[in-house]
Amino acid sequence: MVISEKIRAIAAEAERELGAIFADIDAISEKNTEKVLDAFREAEISESHFTGSTGYGYGDRGRDAIDAVAARVFGAPAGFMRSSVLMGTHALTVGLFALLRPGDVMLSVTGRPYDTLTEVIGIGGATGDGSLSDFGVKYEEIGMTAEGAVDVPAAVARIARSTGEIRVVFIQRSKGYLSRPTLTVREIRRICVAVKEAARERGIAVPYVVVDNCYGEFTETDEPCSDPGTPGEEPVDLIIGSLIKNPGGGMADTGGYLVGSPRAVELSGYRLCCPGVGLDAGASLGQNRNILKGLFYAPHTVAQAMKTAHLAAYVFSSLGFRVSPGPFERRSDIIQTVELGTPEGLVGFCRGIQSASPIDSHVSPEPWDMPGYSDPVVMAAGAFVNGSSIELSADGPMREPYTAFLQGGLTYESGKLGILRAAESVIGNGGAPYDAF
Repeated sequence: MVISEKIRAIAAEAERELGAIFADIDAISEKNTEKVLDAFREAEISESHFTGSTGYGYGDRGRDAIDAVAARVFGAPAGFMRSSVLMGTHALTVGLFALLRPGDVMLSVTGRPYDTLTEVIGIGGATGDGSLSDFGVKYEEIGMTAEGAVDVPAAVARIARSTGEIRVVFIQRSKGYLSRPTLTVREIRRICVAVKEAARERGIAVPYVVVDNCYGEFTETDEPCSDPGTPGEEPVDLIIGSLIKNPGGGMADTGGYLVGSPRAVELSGYRLCCPGVGLDAGASLGQNRNILKGLFYAPHTVAQAMKTAHLAAYVFSSLGFRVSPGPFERRSDIIQTVELGTPEGLVGFCRGIQSASPIDSHVSPEPWDMPGYSDPVVMAAGAFVNGSSIELSADGPMREPYTAFLQGGLTYESGKLGILRAAESVIGNGGAPYDAF
């Protein structure tokens, strides 16, 4: 690979400076690996659980064991992890339609959700396409504070004015396409306490608290749905995510999960399949082995991705670009943002990542009108699994300030090379974006 000595020297400096943070990431990985192994042992996972089913899938021991393992790993009483969930947006759609009814209000306390949920919710009014709005569900949002935190007083005040119509309080853990800090598990559980106590004091139905957990799994030693056992924090009702992100460990071919309280999970199972059948059906079609193997790898794989993100922050901040989080900031997801400032810079960054990918390294990313997004998006994704975000990838909407959203890295070594190629692509020969191409 063509990587200048200047860029390699910055990377070497970064690794020296980030040593303590890398050690902490390894410690988190070890603790989470122990948690996964405990769950496997408790479920008595054996080779017989790898056997797939077809048709209705009744009596699929492996599928049911995966559900139990998922709940145990995330510290919740119930849950399911299925290959029949197509993606993160599908998993969120399942959960939201499961819990919301006509006349209910969905209140997002983290501002506007990720772009792909806009049409699911029907933000802007009924669409006729089957959005929540079409079924009479109302949507409200509370913006983040200037510091990028959840405006808890505003959320509590809205609950205090409610007559019980707020059925779901929605929290997006990660930043999506916004420039704001990712929420920690502790922050999420404290928000859960605040809104639920406000409802109890008002004497109205306590809303479900639902978390889009994408990109956050295994970055800490706890998850939002686990009970901390300490005052001031409360587990949320439902966390939702994708298996081609963190918890699939780079091994799952597809799938998603919904984990949380028994009733929220039960309703989600009915929505995934149908009332009266729920989680008792669903053919696994030979995916059990990959899902279990991916869950086993996940803590280590996430650690590799987090190290890659820290390295990217150090390298690009050293080159004068604005990054978030900073290289020495502790993080609760695997996303790293780099503001490139120009369309050419953003496209050049993605082309650099693509050039160091194991798959399709020879292709050149171009912006396109990707379904579900309001702006053209440029995406680098040379992955073994189509669209996998735990494998090194980068994308960004073609709008100011032309920010690249980097995530993933199955191995730190390959992630490092991708970062260095992206840096070469952006600065080129003498600093002009994209000159390397």
